[in-house]
Amino acid sequence: MNRTAIEAAFVQVLLLARETGLLRLGVVSIDGTKIDADASKYRSLRYDRIRALREQLAVDIAELMEQAERADATDTDLQALPEELTRRETLKAKLDEASAPLEADAKAQAGAARPAYEKKKAAYDAKTGRRGRAPKPPDDEPPPGRQISLTDPDSRLMRRSDAHEFRQAYNAQAVVCAEGSQLIVTTGVVATSADAPSFVDTVLSMEDTIGLPETVLADTGYASGQAVRDLRKKGIDPLVAIGRPCPRRPYDFRPPPEDREPRRVTEPWRLAMKDRLETTEAGDLYRLRKQTVEPVFGIIKSIMGFRRFNLRGLAKVTTEWTLVALAYNCKRMARLHAA
Repeated sequence: MNRTAIEAAFVQVLLLARETGLLRLGVVSIDGTKIDADASKYRSLRYDRIRALREQLAVDIAELMEQAERADATDTDLQALPEELTRRETLKAKLDEASAPLEADAKAQAGAARPAYEKKKAAYDAKTGRRGRAPKPPDDEPPPGRQISLTDPDSRLMRRSDAHEFRQAYNAQAVVCAEGSQLIVTTGVVATSADAPSFVDTVLSMEDTIGLPETVLADTGYASGQAVRDLRKKGIDPLVAIGRPCPRRPYDFRPPPEDREPRRVTEPWRLAMKDRLETTEAGDLYRLRKQTVEPVFGIIKSIMGFRRFNLRGLAKVTTEWTLVALAYNCKRMARLHAA
């Protein structure tokens, strides 16, 4: 797939829409949707299970090699032996390949955390009484529960909410014009269920193409103080919803959750954002988010029928999502011109 050509065509369509007056970049909405990867969730393994399988396969391969050597020494013809050996070696190589990025990532994180650990360890050793628990050194092994897919290692198990099932998927991001056109102005794909870590990068990706918006509307999944500060430095005014407990249905089939105290809003930026969204002007503006970006995902999935990626790997999936957004924008512009 020609990524450069697809991205260039995507930008050219947006520039054409702006020249014809269909696109304005005052207010935009951002949201993400989970789209299935071209991989089964049943081919996703925990790291501790991968490690156990690798050890078992190493033992089995060694035993088969010994059997092969004995067969050669006695001129015994074991036709099934090479096939069994090849199958196990192939599976072990696949497990080694899948675990390599997990182990590399864990070592990188441990290396980044080691200076802070050394500082805490020195302060702890300098104490005369040495009360309290000694700082724990960073672990360069992946967490046992960390999972990775053997089919598409870049994809992840994620779900839309606590009420939905886990699926092997990607988190596809879209920024949509909220001033009438509902055109997708930029896209992104991340391999995490959380939206907040990619908030700034997704919005600022517009800077070198069609320019930055004045205001961006985002739901509570994008609530990040650092992201809000970074966007404001670029002259963008973010309106981000502050989370609140969702009421349960009176006859919900699911068992009730454990009683927990509702989360208290204490951070100054959250309090300021909450107060601002309660004003009439900001509240009316924020209501545009749901009626602009969410229908776009509905059209892509229900009308265009795109519910699953056909390619594998984050880079290829990102290009495929851009192509889908390009097709949507062409379809949308045709309707706007007809209207």
